[in-house]
Amino acid sequence: MSSSTSNAEDRRIARTKAALRDAVIALMNERGLDGFTINDLCAKADLNRGTFYNHYKDKDDLLRSLEDEVLEGLSCLQPHLKSLSVISVGRYALTRRPLPVLVELFDYLRGQAEFLQAVMGEGGDPSFGGRLRTYVCDNFILALLHARYRADRTAFVDYYIAFYANAYLGVICRWIETGMEESSEEMARIAVRLLFIKPGESIKL
Repeated sequence: MSSSTSNAEDRRIARTKAALRDAVIALMNERGLDGFTINDLCAKADLNRGTFYNHYKDKDDLLRSLEDEVLEGLSCLQPHLKSLSVISVGRYALTRRPLPVLVELFDYLRGQAEFLQAVMGEGGDPSFGGRLRTYVCDNFILALLHARYRADRTAFVDYYIAFYANAYLGVICRWIETGMEESSEEMARIAVRLLFIKPGESIKL
């Protein structure tokens, strides 16, 4: 196969997958995840069933692939999240500056807005929030723990991580649900401020 033919085939596949992605988003918003079939998907994407089955086994396989792509797009942030420490993050909290890696995180999530609003909405996939929490929030909180607690994962440490990771997932969900009105810089400041705020302290950035 010549390179030009291969490139044309790659573009065709990319168009097919983009059409299916758009169709999934539209149908999740219109009917909810359980409210449409592969026939509905193909009709919305203007594709035949054979084309669909060339790429995916079923609707769940398509959705999982789309979710994996979003999470894989966050992989470049993982080393930066894991290299954080409570001291380095605390410096940003004291100066009220946005933490760069969190700005990148919210920038990326904003770029995935349509899909995230659909998949994390009322008619979306309830399991995706947990996957996002594990991929992003757990790593962020774990990085802030003292090394001795990372090495000695007692039940209390696991509850601590779960408490804050779920709280940060809630922050992300709230931002998505309300239309991502705040800038990425503002969300980065909010995320760090929430980590260090003390009971009774003034609630402001």
